[in-house]
Amino acid sequence: MEEGNAKKKIMVAIDDSECSHYALQWALDNLGHCIAGSELIVFSVQPSSNYGSVYAASYGAAPVDLIRSLDENCKKLTLGLLEKAKEICSQHGVNAETMTEVGDPKEEICKAVDKLNIQLLVLGSHSRGAIKRAFLGSVSNYCVHNAKGPVLVVKKPA
Repeated sequence: MEEGNAKKKIMVAIDDSECSHYALQWALDNLGHCIAGSELIVFSVQPSSNYGSVYAASYGAAPVDLIRSLDENCKKLTLGLLEKAKEICSQHGVNAETMTEVGDPKEEICKAVDKLNIQLLVLGSHSRGAIKRAFLGSVSNYCVHNAKGPVLVVKKPA
């Protein structure tokens, strides 16, 4: 997968779901020959905080310390998730770089693919039905149609 001296960049986008963990494991098991000569980036998005219920519960005057604490906890969880993913990569002899952004996962993943010139995006599928997809949306579907480059969606067997 190497051409000249330029290493290809592969990104595996993860969240805290089982299907996401499976996609990372699948990529390491099945694309090891490609990943070995490439730069692997494990990417996760901290969803934009929606504090509507916090503000409602506090009659519109949520303490700043509470908001800060919620943001810090979200960041800690994401960094812990990325550290675990990095350890899994290390067990496969792969040195992965980790990155995180804050925002809408589908949009941030596509922005990162473009910004980092990713040659292959790998992500898992929650395997939601049509009705759930219509209401909740689908990150993988959005990325397939909007990411600038090839997208591999890994579906966990039932």
